[in-house]
Amino acid sequence: MSQIASQKNARGLSLIPRVPLREGLRDFMQNGGGRIDMRTGLQRQQRTYGNVVRRGGGPMRMVTLFGPEANRLVLLDSDRIFSARRPWMMIMGKIFPNGLLLFDGETHVHHRRIMQPTFKRPVLRGFAERMHPMIDNGISAWNTSDEVFALPLFKDLTLDLAASIFLGVDLGPGSRAMKTAFENMVAASMSAIRLPIPGTEFHRGRRGRRYLLGYLGNMVEERRRSPGNDMFSHLCEADSETGDAFDDQQVLDHMIFLMMAAHDTTTSTLCSMTYELARRPEWQERLRDESQSIQDANPSFDTLAALPSLTHAMHETLRLYPPLPVMPRVAEEEFEFDGFTIPSGTMVVVAPIHTHYMPEWWDSPETFDPDRFAPGREEHLRHTHSWVPFGGGPHMCIGRRFAEGQVRSILHQMLLRFRWTVPDGYRMPVQQAPISIPRDGLPIRFTRI
Repeated sequence: MSQIASQKNARGLSLIPRVPLREGLRDFMQNGGGRIDMRTGLQRQQRTYGNVVRRGGGPMRMVTLFGPEANRLVLLDSDRIFSARRPWMMIMGKIFPNGLLLFDGETHVHHRRIMQPTFKRPVLRGFAERMHPMIDNGISAWNTSDEVFALPLFKDLTLDLAASIFLGVDLGPGSRAMKTAFENMVAASMSAIRLPIPGTEFHRGRRGRRYLLGYLGNMVEERRRSPGNDMFSHLCEADSETGDAFDDQQVLDHMIFLMMAAHDTTTSTLCSMTYELARRPEWQERLRDESQSIQDANPSFDTLAALPSLTHAMHETLRLYPPLPVMPRVAEEEFEFDGFTIPSGTMVVVAPIHTHYMPEWWDSPETFDPDRFAPGREEHLRHTHSWVPFGGGPHMCIGRRFAEGQVRSILHQMLLRFRWTVPDGYRMPVQQAPISIPRDGLPIRFTRI
């Protein structure tokens, strides 16, 4: 880079408002090391400094861009200048290497093209049919005599579903080991100390990955030789239009990443949705009436997708509690936004947790109001990128339809079997990173109908 270009880049960055170190440390401490209540700090920064804000020192320059126009620029990435791989490799590259999110450009397109048929609607319909009896068995065993914690219930259920639908196996006694492996891996992705020192979060995460590689690695040859009707088999068989296919290591890396994403993001949404419906019995009854109107004991993927109130409640939950509150990229070329020049090499962050609460785009944004997604209002259509819980552009979540179908199926059966409440005056404390979950496990009391 020429001296003139270097001076231009440095001058452009220096003009961007910067969060003072003391303010940044205060937000960090109040947020529990960045895991709790990011939204308050982000809202304060945007009000004080505008839509482009620099964060404190260190070797990586970081800029947060606010608002739906920022989401559109970064997520849509029409000029292909933002790398998803570079920031996510820093965060989870040693724990979840070579997941689909960790590829850019033609490599990403190539891998996504091979995987895409696995998430087509006919395949999802088959998965949905297989989920019904497993969901029935799982939630029928829930304790209704005492107050229980919803988070571990959903974690166990979604992991059992993922094992069956994704891997074609019944975990049985192995469920605890796999659950622990995934929990340790997700926690390790946010570890401050990234050295494999025994006893540390990061060491437990690396050990969890080794366990999963061993567990799944023993199954690859069998699935290639005798495929079943599960996602693992689909990936082992998958090829693109040009006849390309995944090798064994690529299958394992994609499966571990998909299992983590499906298991954790669905658990996050189920917890948040269960909490909101517990606090709002009128909405719980409205959704229950809708589910009771279905005559089929095992409704199809399409039947549940056609339930408007259930879908709107799920989308409103994803607005209030996006599983990923922020989304990072690295700019590989200089670009401009909102009158500022941001140089190449800058970490660029957009924040769904901020955009989803902007009063410029949402009426009474703090209020749980699923009807804002209904025909006649459709607040989410005021801007193409004001509602982005699944990201957007080339890295739009490939499993979105599967995740939505799974949430619908579980909530549908819950609504038919239970009414549920939270303790009087209870407010769910939320841990927002690495993924949105209740910090206290979400105490719930279920009553059988």
